[in-house]
Amino acid sequence: MILLRVTIFFLLLLLLPDWYIHRTYLRGKNNKLYKRLLWWPTIILLVLLGGSVAFHDYVRDFFGIYLIVTLCFCIPKLTFMLFSLLLRGINKVCRTNLPHAAISALPALAVLGYILFGAIKGKENFKVREVTFSSANLPKSFDGYRILQLSDIHSGSWKGNAKALKKAIELCNSQNADLALFTGDLVNSRADELLEFKDIFAGLKAKDGVYSVLGNHDYGTYVNWNSEADRLANIDSLIARENMMGWKMLNNSHTIIKRDTDSIAVIGVENSGRPPFPDYAKLKEASAGTEGMFQVLMSHDPTHWRREVLPKSDIELTLSGHTHDMQITFFGLSVSSFIYPEHNGMYMEGDRGLYVNIGLGHVLFPMRLGAWPEITIITLKNSKT
Repeated sequence: MILLRVTIFFLLLLLLPDWYIHRTYLRGKNNKLYKRLLWWPTIILLVLLGGSVAFHDYVRDFFGIYLIVTLCFCIPKLTFMLFSLLLRGINKVCRTNLPHAAISALPALAVLGYILFGAIKGKENFKVREVTFSSANLPKSFDGYRILQLSDIHSGSWKGNAKALKKAIELCNSQNADLALFTGDLVNSRADELLEFKDIFAGLKAKDGVYSVLGNHDYGTYVNWNSEADRLANIDSLIARENMMGWKMLNNSHTIIKRDTDSIAVIGVENSGRPPFPDYAKLKEASAGTEGMFQVLMSHDPTHWRREVLPKSDIELTLSGHTHDMQITFFGLSVSSFIYPEHNGMYMEGDRGLYVNIGLGHVLFPMRLGAWPEITIITLKNSKT
C-alpha cells in the first residue's frame, strides 16, 4: 500500500504539470518544438523509471542521479503550474491582465536553482538543532544535561569526501555535549566503508562517552553475500571497529550514567522495524535493572516507539533516526509523512517523548534539500525546578 501511494505520487508529479501546461498554453497551437520539449523529457524519464524497476540490480548505482534529474524537471514545472493557476485566478477575479506565464517562470527557475544547490552543496549543509525535553522524573543533578544525537551517517556515501565528515565531527565537538549517542546506520552495508573515516569518527568526544546501536543498513542485507556466515562476520567487524573508535555499542543492553549521587539509564536495542526491515530488538532484556530510573532509549526505527516502547515500557525519552525525512522537504512537507507518523523532530505522548533525527548522511541519491543533515542537541530539564 505504501509503495502504491509513493508510485502514484511520483506519476502525478511527472504527468500532472505537463498535462496542465499543454492544456493551458500549447493545445490548439502550432508549437511542435515546445510540445516536444514538454513531453519528450517526461516520456524518457518514465521509460527510465520502468527500466530501473525491472533491472534494479544493474542500475542501482545510477538511480540517485536519475532521481535528481527527475526533480530538476518535475518540481520547477509543478511550481510553474501552481503559480500559473494562482495568477490566472487573480486575473479572473480582479479582471486584471497579468502575464501569468512569464511571472510563473520566475519562481520555477528559482526552485530549479534551489534543487541544484541541494544536489551540489545540500548534503554538506550541516545544521545543529537544539531541543529541550522536560520530565519530572529527571534527577536534579542532570538538569541541563546535554545529549548530542547523531544518526544515519552512511559512511559509504561519503567515499572520497572525508573533509566534509571531519567538518561535521568538529561541529559536534564544539557543542561540548555531556553524552554522544549514535542511533544507527553507520554504513550502507559493508564494515569496510569505515576504513576511510575511522580516525575521524574516533575524534567524536563527549564527557560521558559515545554510545551507539545498529540500524537496518548495518546488518548488510542490501548486498549479496557469498554466505550468511559472511554477512554475520561483517556485522561483527562493524561492531569491533566501532569499539576501536571508542564508540560503545549497546546491542540490547544498557549503561548507567552517574552524576554526583544521581544516575540515569541509557538503553540501546538492535533494529526494530516493520517488514521488510529486521526486528532484533529485545527491549525487556535491554532495560532489565533500570526500572524506576530516568531512561533514554536508542532505537533506530521510530515505528518501534508506538509498537512496543509506549505500550510495554515506562521509558521517558526515545531517540531514533532512519527516516532521513526522505532527504527532501519542501515548505515543511516531505514524502516521509506518508510512510512514518513520526518522521522529523520531537513527538510527545503525554509526558513521554520521541525524537527523530533526520540523519547526517545520505543514501540512494546524493542530495539533501530542506531536510538538511542534522546534529541534534537535546537538553534535559527537570520540570519540577
